[in-house]
Amino acid sequence: MPKLTVEGVGTFDVESGKRLVLALEQDAKIDQLHACGGRARCTTCRVEFIDGEPSTMTVAEKTVLAARGLSGVRLSCQMLCDHDMTVRAISRLEGSGRADAGPVPQNAIEPPAEY
Repeated sequence: MPKLTVEGVGTFDVESGKRLVLALEQDAKIDQLHACGGRARCTTCRVEFIDGEPSTMTVAEKTVLAARGLSGVRLSCQMLCDHDMTVRAISRLEGSGRADAGPVPQNAIEPPAEY
């Protein structure tokens, strides 16, 4: 069972293969944003990796990060918890001015993961 460590929050056992965006909300109880519902469209689910950054990136994640000129961040909706990782939750509902975090992401990566 992979361990997810969220800086300043704690370490949590996460079901292997669970989307990181869902692990942040459900396991770590973080108010993680995901305005587009975890479909790699909005970049509100971004995190910074401290350790254990996945070596692969979906085409959807690469495309949206490049289009927005973002580097040094990853989209939590586009990766699975399949190994231990440590992240900094940088995109949270608190202080965002949004009414809610966004639609609940599906269990599977959307759009279907291409690497």
